[in-house]
Amino acid sequence: MPWEKSFDIDDVTDKAIAIFIDKGYEGTSMSDLIDGMGINKGSLYNAFGSKRELFSRALRRYDRTNRAALLNDLAQNDDPVAAISCFFDHLIAEATSGADYRGCLVVNTALELPHQPDSVKEIVQESLGAVEAFFSEMIRRGQAEDRIPRTVDPEETATSLMSLVIGLRVLSRGTSAPGDLAAIRSAALRLIS
Repeated sequence: MPWEKSFDIDDVTDKAIAIFIDKGYEGTSMSDLIDGMGINKGSLYNAFGSKRELFSRALRRYDRTNRAALLNDLAQNDDPVAAISCFFDHLIAEATSGADYRGCLVVNTALELPHQPDSVKEIVQESLGAVEAFFSEMIRRGQAEDRIPRTVDPEETATSLMSLVIGLRVLSRGTSAPGDLAAIRSAALRLIS
C-alpha cells in the first residue's frame, strides 16, 4: 500500500523553519525535527527524503514567503527612497517584536555557508542577490526621479546596503539595542542621500 501523508506539507515545513532558525542546520537533530514538526521519522523521510532536502525546502519556502513577498510589496512604493527606508524599518520591527527573535534563516545560513552544499549556497546567493538587485533598482528609480543624487553608484551602494542588512540581521539576534539598529538604518539612508 502506498504511503499517504496525513499532514499539510507547508504547515510542517513552517514548523521545520522555526527549528532551523533556532538551532541552525548542524545543530538540529532528527529528534528535534520529529518532535517539533509533530510527524514520525518515516513520514519525514517519505515526505522530504532527508534532513538536507527538508532544509532546502524550508529555506526556499522561508525565502519566498518572507524576502520575496516583502520586496514585491516594497517595489510598488511610488517613492524608491521610502521603499528602501521601509525595508530597514521592517527588519528593525521584526527584530524588536519579541525577546525570542532568532534572526533570519537566510542570513543565519549564510553564516554557515562553508559547511553547506552547493544547492544551499545557491539558494542563499539567490536570495541575497535579489535584495541587492532591489536596492540597485530603487537607486536607479530614485535617480531617474531626482530623489537620489546621480553621484550615487547603484551597484556599489546596493552592495553596501546589503552589508548593512546582514549586519543588522546578525546584531539583532541579541547583541544590540534597538537604538543601534536604528543607527544602521540611518547609515543606510545616508548612503542614498
